[in-house]
Amino acid sequence: MNSGDGGGETSTAAGAPAPLEWNFSQVFGERAAGEEVQEVDIISAIEFDRTGDHLATGDRGGRVVLFERTDTKDHGGNRRDLEQMDYSVDRQPEFRYKTEFQSHEPEFDYLKSLEIEEKINKIRWCQAANGALFLLSTNDKTIKFWKVQEKKVKKVADINVNPSKASGNGGSTASSSVCASPRQCLDNGGCSDQPYNSLSNDFLFPPGGIPSLRLPVVVTSNETSLLARCRRVYAHAHDYHINSISNNSDGETFISADDLRINLWNLEISNQSFNIVDVKPANMEDLTEVITSAEFHPTHCNMLAYSSSKGSIRLIDLRQSALCDSHSKLFEESEAPGSRSFFTEIIASISDVKFARDGRYLLSRDYMTLKLWDINMDSGPVAAFQVHEYLRPKLCDLYENDSIFDKFECCLSGDGLRVATGSYSNLFRVFGCAAGSTEETTLEASKNPMRRHVQTPSRPSRALGSSITRVVKRGAENQGIDANGNTFDFSSKLLHLAWHPSENSIACAASNSLYMYYA
Repeated sequence: MNSGDGGGETSTAAGAPAPLEWNFSQVFGERAAGEEVQEVDIISAIEFDRTGDHLATGDRGGRVVLFERTDTKDHGGNRRDLEQMDYSVDRQPEFRYKTEFQSHEPEFDYLKSLEIEEKINKIRWCQAANGALFLLSTNDKTIKFWKVQEKKVKKVADINVNPSKASGNGGSTASSSVCASPRQCLDNGGCSDQPYNSLSNDFLFPPGGIPSLRLPVVVTSNETSLLARCRRVYAHAHDYHINSISNNSDGETFISADDLRINLWNLEISNQSFNIVDVKPANMEDLTEVITSAEFHPTHCNMLAYSSSKGSIRLIDLRQSALCDSHSKLFEESEAPGSRSFFTEIIASISDVKFARDGRYLLSRDYMTLKLWDINMDSGPVAAFQVHEYLRPKLCDLYENDSIFDKFECCLSGDGLRVATGSYSNLFRVFGCAAGSTEETTLEASKNPMRRHVQTPSRPSRALGSSITRVVKRGAENQGIDANGNTFDFSSKLLHLAWHPSENSIACAASNSLYMYYA
């Protein structure tokens, strides 16, 4: 996992990259003190595109907002290209608002008497083509394929009518209203006295008729406007709420997953999908686990992984059979003897799973921990990171207020050296996962991200690729009170975040605000 640019960082004596120093970059939609946030404005999805030059967010109001990178346009190329040319990239990345559109509207299922929220659950970028951007967005039931493209504005420059032929209003050519009384022009050039309803009475035909038909001139101006158009709608394929969509590396297909099924779609075909995973039992009383997340392998178009509410991850190969009821590999951590409690299965449920960019590693997030898995080793995770171990004594309270069911997302850096995930009080945590790394940083989604940072001694984690058989868990030293004596706020949760594909830059959502940081 040491591929990619290192962001210009130095290495420690042990060979692990030095911890990053995170800085505030930008905020969009910052909330003023005491300002009440509307439910529809809360961000529910974040996704960078493959180049990192565009960022998309979705909210509970069904809107998709697009941002574009501006600081690389003057010099061309991405950060890695500029580094190779010895160009200074110390300046912070800058994004600007690009456009927004209403992706989903609230609906009502009359057969099931069920309201369908407009909330955007997931956004996934597709391959750009011909200067246009393409992306998939989904709510609980319907997936939509959007095309966003700049269109040159066409304007009527002038009405190409000879003013010398006009009469009745001082030669003006501005009127084009239809009247019932002008004379009709005949084929031989003459005019009839019969009323004709197609031309304005501001213009009278001269004797001998008009030699040619003259139309308004439409010209294409230099102005452009962004147009978002829904190209396809993929609907009526899920009985339960869609929790994941994922593009295939073949650029032609994608999957959508709900609690019990995973469907395979072709981007060009919206009225047909193939069910490739079905965990629904014949008797629903026998149901023991549900699908919580699914993702295609980044390079192998035949492989995908999906996680379950029991804390397991299954890797399946589409070449084995049309219906992949059996998995090729199962990743799960054995339960420690005597550690089982009422909450064990609840907090073991995996809320998100992500492949590393090279496809060798899988990152999963359950309620308490981040776990990194080597897809070639199914005996257990190669590293585990405690996100908020201080909450363990408070699980009963979190169960009472339903916080224990919060779905936190996770992400990996493009070079695979670090992982990140969110927590409460609008905090998010970054861990180093390279060999010998002890990096462990707590940041707050605010203009001063280090304000609530707690420096804690860390034990070394298991080195990736080493022969150590035990997994060392890190992050458990962080207590429920920060360095300033502030208690943690469980109503402020940072559920959604994304790591730039090629730089050490993170975008995260705190309620209706989008914060961006760089290192």
